[in-house]
Amino acid sequence: MLVYALYNIVDTIFVGRALGEESVQGIGGLVIAFPIQMLALGIGIGIGVGGASVTSRALGAKELNKAEKTLGTAFSLAIFLGIAYAAVGLYFLDPLLELFGATGGIMPYARDYLEVTLAGSVVFTLGIAAEDLVRAEGNARYAMFGMLLGAGLNILLDPVFIFGFGMGVRGAAIATVIAQFVSMAFLLRYFLAGKGSVPFKIGMLKPDPGISREMLAIGMSPLVIEASNSFMMIFVNNALGTYGGDVSIAAFGIIQRLIMFIFLPMLGISFGLQPIVGYNYGAKQFPRVIESVKVALKVSTLLSLAGFLVFFLFPAPIIHIFSPDAELTAAGTSAMRIIVLVLPFMGFQIVGTTVFQALGKARPAFILSLARQLLFLLPLVLVLPRFYGLDGVWVSFPISDFMAFGLAAGLLWREYRRFGHFEEKMEGRGEEEVGVWG
Repeated sequence: MLVYALYNIVDTIFVGRALGEESVQGIGGLVIAFPIQMLALGIGIGIGVGGASVTSRALGAKELNKAEKTLGTAFSLAIFLGIAYAAVGLYFLDPLLELFGATGGIMPYARDYLEVTLAGSVVFTLGIAAEDLVRAEGNARYAMFGMLLGAGLNILLDPVFIFGFGMGVRGAAIATVIAQFVSMAFLLRYFLAGKGSVPFKIGMLKPDPGISREMLAIGMSPLVIEASNSFMMIFVNNALGTYGGDVSIAAFGIIQRLIMFIFLPMLGISFGLQPIVGYNYGAKQFPRVIESVKVALKVSTLLSLAGFLVFFLFPAPIIHIFSPDAELTAAGTSAMRIIVLVLPFMGFQIVGTTVFQALGKARPAFILSLARQLLFLLPLVLVLPRFYGLDGVWVSFPISDFMAFGLAAGLLWREYRRFGHFEEKMEGRGEEEVGVWG
């Protein structure tokens, strides 16, 4: 995930440096395009997370037939929804870009990027779903190699298409789709070659209605996270355009990518956590569930604390790497110091959401998915700029992060106490008398 985050950063740096005086508009184009592109990734993550949760629990309970049906259902949903998203997105491309806050200067760059990435949507949905399903079998190393292959190839292809062929933003999009296609093919080979615990056959592509509902119920929370992120960008980008213009939109895009350098590794930890929690919950090994959650919280907190210190202490030189524009550097410096104030607590929300997904508890996972973006950030972005202008937009982020942290910590603590109570019952009466805790 570190390499994946690095590729997003390098992608933006190449575009900013290639466009020179137009770097603000070029980076702004990526900012506007990003949430629309991320919806395709969200579809893949939702299918993958839901499929991974069902698969890991089925394997833990020795239900191989259910695991096989889940694999086929996940792949068929990923293909269908990826194609459907591409068709709808390309048909409504210009209205979408206007809705997401594209100004006249930013619009051409955003269009160039999205025309290519939307056409390759099925590559993203199928590749991300396959990656989660490989990880659900416990083969995190192979899943990691698949991501490394795509991200590393993207970094290599970026300068070729952006500088070598002089294609600018469109070249960055072409490099992304090609790299993700190679990654997808590598991950699908794992199942097609029979390397996994769940062998794949073409006949398995027929979706199972019951498993589809279970997958989508669990996978809805990560999909909602991405959808709410994208939905929020409508209001954030328009507020930034109103109170700060193209420079503020570009500054926010750079900060987003830098925070992803911390967020994505924490997401990687949660990906690793999910099959462990799901498998041990299915096998009724509850102490291992508790211990794995504690480790994930400790490591994610250390990562986010390190990111906070770097971003808060050295914002100007970091922002300047992306573009030589002095106004952009100044705007990004002040904004970054505000946005990252609560970064050290971000891990609680990510880990908390993953825990409830792995346990098959769709409702709390769904609530946590909605919390930061829609329940907290949206009202703040709508209200605070009316009183504090551009600063009101920036300060909305740490306030909503802190509120989401409080909610996640509270739900995790309640679940921890339930596990402790269940362990006491098991010790006192014997596991065979207790039944499945729910």
